[in-house]
Amino acid sequence: MGGKKKPTLTQLAKQLSRQAQKEAKRAKREKKVTGGEARTARVIPPDPRDQNVIKQLQSMKVITPYTVASRFNMLLSVAKDFLEELHRQGVITYVSGGRNLRIYKPSGE
Repeated sequence: MGGKKKPTLTQLAKQLSRQAQKEAKRAKREKKVTGGEARTARVIPPDPRDQNVIKQLQSMKVITPYTVASRFNMLLSVAKDFLEELHRQGVITYVSGGRNLRIYKPSGE
């Protein structure tokens, strides 16, 4: 009924050292996060008639919206529209997919 007991001197020292280590880790993590610049995803897709873009797409075995979005640093919805445009132009061919995912391949193969 007397409440919580006081920690011994060694327990108190261990607790303080653990807190110091946690704060050091937290400060290091915050420094790491704020140190780099955040890349913003592009809203405007690259030109579908650009030969560099077509060459990069031809080198890929399978083309999905996620791979295009990560390769060209754009939003996923923009990548989906970009792939539909390339399909209409005949640069890529539709392989399969459902409601959420479409899989394409380069039409040169």
